Amino acid sequence: MNFDSLWTPIKVGEMSLPHRLVMAPMTRNRANDDGTVDSHSALYYSQRASMGLLITEGTQPSLEGQGYLKSPGIYTPEHIEAWKQVTQAVHDKGGKIFIQLMHAGRMNHPDNTVDHHQGVAPSAIAPENGHMFTAKGMQPVPVPRELSSEDIQRTIQDFRHAAKSAIDAGADGVEIHGANGYLIHEFLGENSNHRHDEYGGSIENKVRFALEVTQAIVDEIGADKVGFRISPYAGFSTIDEGTDGANIYSFLTKKLNQFGLAYLHILHTGNEDILTSVRKNWDNKLIVNRMGRRLEQIDVDVKSGIADLASVATWALANPDFVERLQNGAPLNEPDHQSFFGGGDHGYIDYPIMENLK
Repeated sequence: MNFDSLWTPIKVGEMSLPHRLVMAPMTRNRANDDGTVDSHSALYYSQRASMGLLITEGTQPSLEGQGYLKSPGIYTPEHIEAWKQVTQAVHDKGGKIFIQLMHAGRMNHPDNTVDHHQGVAPSAIAPENGHMFTAKGMQPVPVPRELSSEDIQRTIQDFRHAAKSAIDAGADGVEIHGANGYLIHEFLGENSNHRHDEYGGSIENKVRFALEVTQAIVDEIGADKVGFRISPYAGFSTIDEGTDGANIYSFLTKKLNQFGLAYLHILHTGNEDILTSVRKNWDNKLIVNRMGRRLEQIDVDVKSGIADLASVATWALANPDFVERLQNGAPLNEPDHQSFFGGGDHGYIDYPIMENLK
């Protein structure tokens, strides 16, 4: 297979990247109970440094933002010091790393957090038939607490502080997680946001929180160090943008475009009209993660010009040397799905690389 379109260098923000592949953010649930990462995480990410730009797993900007067991944080001095070993290890191997800032919102269970807090959301609405894994097994997602106006302003500042903390930890930038059914995405949903204030109702109001978070982070660390991720109509956590979905993402991406961010990252589930609209609205670099593509289709969006870069998830998880394997036409490791979330080194840092297969 010929993937020549992927091997052209590109500049994203202030970063010079060697090719058009990106490691997508993937939850691994292997942080310590206090949200600190460790040397195993440093090895995991540095093993994959040849991906060029690595976007980390979702990392909570505050304790309130945690929803899952053993997810990492980036808001305390201890978190900053712990992430330094990760960013340094990646840089030592020539890679770049953005820490994804993810507030879980209503996707929370009190059993998953040290203070057993209730999840928060734009409205006190639990995801329909929503369940999540806890130390006691799968449990229903409880009804979240509705954020007050004061809570929203505090949360925006939490994002701002987390972005600064990420830069202090040596990260090249941050990705704002506005996708996959988490807090920012919840403000966009017709069935998750029933507010009647300036953060609900109209399209302009629904996207306000996303834009205010972005503004705060840009003010703190600069637009060239910021990316934003969206997942239009992906259905995660039963978020439904409703009949306004296309207009919501058109309005949101036009507004985000005005910030001059390093990139926009879209999880593409098949709605070509929305993807075309996003590309039309977006002047800077666009990363596309196309769900369900086969390996031979990995370059389809870059080759067509709809995307500047293509992000890779499971293939990168199971193949630390994915770039080298793709360049050499080598076979890929099979992913071990049982070890994706939580556990020890198996399925995390022990996938073989080509030189160990000879």
